[in-house]
Amino acid sequence: MSDINDVQPTSLSHLIGQEHAKKVIEVGLNYAFSENQPFPTPTLLLGPPGIGKTAFANVIAQEMCSSFTETLAQSIQSPADMHAVLLGARDKDVVFLDECHELDKKLQTLLYLAIDKRRIVVNGSGQSPQSIPIADFTLLLATTDPQRLLQPLKDRSKVIINCDYYEPEELAQIVWHRSRALGWDVHEAVLPLIAQRSRGTPRIALRLLNSCWRCCRSEGEKNVEIKHLEQACQLEKIDEIGLDSTERRYLTALGKGPTRLGVMACILGLDSRAVSHHVEPFLLRSGLVVKDKNGLRELTQQGYEYLSQSRPETD
Repeated sequence: MSDINDVQPTSLSHLIGQEHAKKVIEVGLNYAFSENQPFPTPTLLLGPPGIGKTAFANVIAQEMCSSFTETLAQSIQSPADMHAVLLGARDKDVVFLDECHELDKKLQTLLYLAIDKRRIVVNGSGQSPQSIPIADFTLLLATTDPQRLLQPLKDRSKVIINCDYYEPEELAQIVWHRSRALGWDVHEAVLPLIAQRSRGTPRIALRLLNSCWRCCRSEGEKNVEIKHLEQACQLEKIDEIGLDSTERRYLTALGKGPTRLGVMACILGLDSRAVSHHVEPFLLRSGLVVKDKNGLRELTQQGYEYLSQSRPETD
């Protein structure tokens, strides 16, 4: 096997970290088996991008010995699209709706009413509305932005699974297990260095592992060494703590003094939402940047120390 996604966890025992989330899932599975019922529906999975919500959903399906269907909410643009998803599921199936906050409010309303009543209402052209029952399946909803979900949809969630960032030691284990499963030889010294650059996120860790393997094989070698990691980081333009070039430009600009979001967006050539949603989160979480009550961004002492040890980032 040569692709990082060729191997996926297939049981709860294969998942590393997220002990509380795993306990919540274990209780739900035990309940489903005891009552001969599907996994509690709907279940809401919360957490940042790349944290493993899809892996959890797939494991639930595997543990239930159920068929698994994954749908991106962005692909559901009309009631007809939603009806197709709901009517396409069979008893005991697991339907995973990812990025469910992307559903507009009308579709979110249609969804929670359908799950509530276990049926949908179809309005045919020139005909009386038809009430059609839906199968007894498990619905798993995943979101990175729960504030955009309607409160009635959140209130109807029977189980809520919170997924948090991983510790470096856990990421190193994930990388080690995935490389072993793929038959890739990775020097043990590389594992913590990948974890250190992965921002607490398995998706980033596995992507970096994949990049290391490509660099290794491109040189005709079979063992991933530190030099391959360094080459991969150069190609992806990430540094020792996982910052990319845009984040480094942000810090360099902020090193000249406190700055407002709009000004920073102009400096970076991005819109304000892109800066606040994609550039700033890790910088704030890692303690390099703080925001005051007036919206001014400024470097922390840790941020200044980072700049003093790094080469300034330029366009």
